[in-house]
Amino acid sequence: MCHGCVSRNDTAGGGGHKAPVDYDGADDEHGTMNPGSSSGREWLRAIARRAMKQRGFEPDFPADVVREANALVEPRGVPEGGVLDLRGLDWVSIDNDDSRDLDQLSVAEEKDGVVSLLVAVADVDSAVHKGGPIDERARTNTTSVYTPAEIFPMLPERLSTDLTSLNPDEDRLAVVVTLEVQRDGTVASSALGRALVRNKAKLAYDSVAAWLDGQAAAPPAVAASKAVAAQLRLQDGVAAAMKERREERGALALATSESSVVFDGDLLADLRPHEENRAKELIQDFMIAANTATAQFLEAKGFPSIRRVLRVPDRWERIVSLAAELGEKLPAAASAPALQAFLLKRRAADAARFPDLSLAVVKLLGSGEYGVELPGQPTPGHFGLSVKDYAHSTAPNRRYPDLVTQRLVKAALAGHSAPYSVAELQELARHCTEQEDDAAKVERQVKKSAAAMLLAPRKGERFDAIVTGASPKGTWVRVFRPPVEGRVVRGDDGLDVGERVRVELLGTDVERGYIDFARA
Repeated sequence: MCHGCVSRNDTAGGGGHKAPVDYDGADDEHGTMNPGSSSGREWLRAIARRAMKQRGFEPDFPADVVREANALVEPRGVPEGGVLDLRGLDWVSIDNDDSRDLDQLSVAEEKDGVVSLLVAVADVDSAVHKGGPIDERARTNTTSVYTPAEIFPMLPERLSTDLTSLNPDEDRLAVVVTLEVQRDGTVASSALGRALVRNKAKLAYDSVAAWLDGQAAAPPAVAASKAVAAQLRLQDGVAAAMKERREERGALALATSESSVVFDGDLLADLRPHEENRAKELIQDFMIAANTATAQFLEAKGFPSIRRVLRVPDRWERIVSLAAELGEKLPAAASAPALQAFLLKRRAADAARFPDLSLAVVKLLGSGEYGVELPGQPTPGHFGLSVKDYAHSTAPNRRYPDLVTQRLVKAALAGHSAPYSVAELQELARHCTEQEDDAAKVERQVKKSAAAMLLAPRKGERFDAIVTGASPKGTWVRVFRPPVEGRVVRGDDGLDVGERVRVELLGTDVERGYIDFARA
């Protein structure tokens, strides 16, 4: 999976930020865990499963889904019907170290200054038949849910980590997006097709980035193959050009501070911030380009499509105020290019505090949603990416809108009619938006419980923080070390998003994920 491109990611530089969950205040008697009763992981797993059920998700697979998955047979050979054999290309995957559901591969070839960049997306539709038990269960949850203690996959692992995962040294069907990229990062043309592919190297973000930056030796799969090493160098160069081109158009370059829960065995040990790096940015740039090309392909074919939309922010005036506090001026009307120019200037002026500013802007941009685009009709587009045409298509193992889009693409390639009516797509867009929002709430709730567990012994300590939410319902802040979010239940008058503040920990409630602060 590509975490940089997950559905909870709606800007070019980060994701997963939604309005905080409301709560009434922590009960101190719930703030101390009993290590003898269960491990940190076991406790969080129980919290995660309750949260899944409360939000209407099915945490486990029904028996008919398991039977259908177990009956699937791995396809052999090149199927008929316009499927190219591209197994000879030097495909690579780059993902998290522990990822097992590999959705994408990439490969590039340069000729006369133009790079042909190919992105292969796992052909999940070939194994998940529309209307079958697996499909109906996927349609119910619509997304994989990633919590610190347990992952709840959208598809059975027989598919997502095996038959429909682009695993190394395995022949796999894929939908391939071909992008012709010029030296300046402009995508001159694009095309889609079906192919049989073979992953030549399974790579991880951190080790690839360290090698590209000259800070570490090449990962074993890179050191063992000059072709793979050359691929990564070429792909890194074209990704950098594409990123620069996108930022010129107004795509927002943000540096947010997400974090991961760290366990020592089954005991909770720490919260560790995610670090952006060149390898993650490389994949993000390729997926953005592939998703844009897919949306444009469906429109050109006269097909309706589900688009990923991030509307013009409702709280633009607060973003303007934040800029003014830093001595900068933004226009009264929302403008992605103007905001991007401001962000680039602030990153150069104060790199240490730029993640704080980025977090405030992300909160003020609001949440993305799914909508249906009809050919020839205007679409709101994606404000954060500064693109008009944008579909989710590159993660069909873990996002249902991507699987729906894949079925539309394959029907268009085959000359068939759309497999979904406009009314059905509209209902799916609504349902997928709701489920994605709820999945984010589940993930956030469990992470908050982990943070509450970690902070429970530190009642009375003071922390530096930034305001991440402010409304009549309450005020929330994010503490920098450890990187956790909680509610200001005392002394929050006058605080607004983006302000820095000193807070004191009043108490925690692990079961409900409550962390209560007072303004110090």
